[in-house]
Amino acid sequence: MPPMASTVSNWLAAAGMLSAVVGGSLHLKALAAEAVPDFAPDRSTAWIPDRPTGDDFLPPPSGPGPVMSAKDHPYVPNGRGAQPTYRVADLSNPILQPWVIEKMKKANDEVLAGKIPFITRERCWPAGVPGFTVYTRVQALYFLQTPTEVTLISELNHQPRHIYLNVPHSKNPKPSWYGESVGHYEGDELVVDTIGLNDRTFVDNYRTPHTEQIHVVERFKMIEGGRTLQAVITVDDPGAFNTPWSAIQRWRRVTDRPMTEMICAENNLNFFNYDVAPIPQADRPDF
Repeated sequence: MPPMASTVSNWLAAAGMLSAVVGGSLHLKALAAEAVPDFAPDRSTAWIPDRPTGDDFLPPPSGPGPVMSAKDHPYVPNGRGAQPTYRVADLSNPILQPWVIEKMKKANDEVLAGKIPFITRERCWPAGVPGFTVYTRVQALYFLQTPTEVTLISELNHQPRHIYLNVPHSKNPKPSWYGESVGHYEGDELVVDTIGLNDRTFVDNYRTPHTEQIHVVERFKMIEGGRTLQAVITVDDPGAFNTPWSAIQRWRRVTDRPMTEMICAENNLNFFNYDVAPIPQADRPDF
């Protein structure tokens, strides 16, 4: 449920979104009067990670940054014309607390021993925040904007995030996979503040853990004449990190990419004799 929002407001937001999708275009007439950024002028506009390693964060211009690959074991994704590798995290990053390093060293050691690492998207698990912004390497990100809500949808596995606009956080949100995101526009930026995350996700694809104390702020902005979408991300989690840190993610605009259905499901049953994380299953209904 959205924080501090009425049922009527929710119904109006849902009705507006449905009308936009059915009509084939999302025109932000009400928002245009306020000159807020329009990330989705039509249903064929999407955003694709703009580099071969688009499922890694970029470091900030200065200050503490995200975990990257170890210098002696660089990450090489598939499709680069070179032998691909699995990720080995750089554990010398000063943001990491000792218990985090210990946990990540175990994951590193397994990769170095020849095992295949766990990657959230490959086992159908929710990405969490900020992992959502590096969830895919080639699949698109879509925006649905209304005056009261912004919905982000990752094409891969149809992972959605709901961002409720111009409302405060709930007093004590129950921890969940995507937490509670509230947002507002600051000029040409969408600012998203997320709390209430559970500790079952990773902040990146290096399997960097976090605690339920995590607090994430994302600032989405179109740059380079609208050709590129940039998110500046700040992460604060005193339970896992020695200091707040920042990262950058970028996507390139494409205008001929209607959303397609890409549902995550079971594949091979014996997984080539590898032990893998199970596909998520619900043990009770949500309604």
